[in-house]
Amino acid sequence: METSIIILGIFCIYLCCFSITIANPEAKRLYEELIKVRSYNKLIRPIKNNSEKLTVYLGLRLTQLLDVDEKNQIMTSNVWLKQEWYDDKLRWEPSKYGGVDVLYVPSQQIWLPDIVLYNNADGNYEVTLMTKATVHYDGRVIWEPPAIYKSSCTINVEFFPFDIQHCQMKFGSWTYNGEQVDLVHINQTNGSAPVYGNNSVPYAIDLTDFYRSVEWDIMEVPAQRNVRKYTCCPQTYTDITFLITIRRKTLFYTVNLIIPCVGISFLTVLTFYLPSDSGEKVALCISILLSLTVFFLLLAELIPPTSLVVPLIGKYLLFTMILVTLSIVVTVTVLNIHFRSPLTHQMPPWVRRVFLQVLPRLLWMRRPKTVDPLQYQQPIYHAKKHTTSKFVVPLLHTKPYKKSQINKRLLRDSSFDRDVTENIDDDDEDEIRQMEHQPQSSLYPNEIKKAFDGLKCIAAHMRQEDGEKKIKEEWKYVALVIDRLFLYIFTTACIAGTCGIILQAPSIYDNRKPIDIIKSNRF
Repeated sequence: METSIIILGIFCIYLCCFSITIANPEAKRLYEELIKVRSYNKLIRPIKNNSEKLTVYLGLRLTQLLDVDEKNQIMTSNVWLKQEWYDDKLRWEPSKYGGVDVLYVPSQQIWLPDIVLYNNADGNYEVTLMTKATVHYDGRVIWEPPAIYKSSCTINVEFFPFDIQHCQMKFGSWTYNGEQVDLVHINQTNGSAPVYGNNSVPYAIDLTDFYRSVEWDIMEVPAQRNVRKYTCCPQTYTDITFLITIRRKTLFYTVNLIIPCVGISFLTVLTFYLPSDSGEKVALCISILLSLTVFFLLLAELIPPTSLVVPLIGKYLLFTMILVTLSIVVTVTVLNIHFRSPLTHQMPPWVRRVFLQVLPRLLWMRRPKTVDPLQYQQPIYHAKKHTTSKFVVPLLHTKPYKKSQINKRLLRDSSFDRDVTENIDDDDEDEIRQMEHQPQSSLYPNEIKKAFDGLKCIAAHMRQEDGEKKIKEEWKYVALVIDRLFLYIFTTACIAGTCGIILQAPSIYDNRKPIDIIKSNRF
């Protein structure tokens, strides 16, 4: 059963081939006569006179921009290389061959111009797929093989990632010089070689079947015909150089590179807003510095290792790293000032004037006034009649007494509350008058004197602590003023640096519509 099926399949294939051969016998006869009967030699230029110049019309159809490798500076593209020329040995009269005016022949059987890509990057100079050529009755040969080329492209990373690259593909004959094979762009002239003063074509690459790239926009596709001499040979050689201007689509890099870098740079400003007592100012600066180091390593993997220019994003990262380094220096200085004390440092008069009087007004800083907490408390008095003597004892007072005023102000003080004074009865008044006329030794026993001495020592110690605390608070306020000053300075520097560096890229102001959107029929 299986054998019969195989035999039946072979028979069907034979019938198909035989019917095709029978259906187009004129084309078969034409092909045999052109190639075999006329002894066609594909190694010889198809011209009648050896002194004649064979003109090859060259065109390029770009179907896809596969990759632009910035690090290795290679552009990979999928193209159709269209070539047209006239072969005098492939002419015939269609009336003699049943009206056949077009013949499709294998390209390996006819002469081909050895057009190669000069600036290839992988060693494949020629096309790899040898498709059939279309031969017309008047000798016009059209050959349009597809190819995937890897061409070298000098990448300029000055404005990366807002960059515009100019790549080129240089095609020319490897064997024949300009006097033997002349190259002309297919859209440049109609059958005659152009004048050398006008060798450029503004729209030289066909983009009708172009699949749009997700990373690049094609802006310009001109071509230039060049005639030049090389050091190897005295003859001139002709080439056609296709220039491809591409503009990078910046959405990916803006979201994943630019915005995080801008955010990290503005985190530096928050270092000066963080209180010094938190103990995290230096840690925050070091964390920001490590984050920038990670971005530097990421950038080194994306761009080519060139020493000619510094990329735009590299300039911005370097600027941010300098800001972070300066913020660390300022933060250490601020912390040193913040924790100063009168035992280690004495505040100079100019520091007191500049940082406690002048700069706070310029920076719109208002320092709260120092208020004695005792002034908010009502003096507490306790009137008690003793068995030996009656007098009023102030338990809490808002003002310290001088030594010379203790005798009079112990019982009566001008700052006492009137309500409390009014509570003293007449007997107490008489007793107070008697006590004022008594000798001091009888009024203040030794125990009371010792108590007064202790109170004086405690008051002096408290005044010393209050003075030291006041000086410490002044140093802390100086550190706060410096923090506020550098907060404004670094905020201004971050905004100016971000705008000044990022806005340098010319592509930001390029509002041209990409030509691949205009010309391509694919969506």
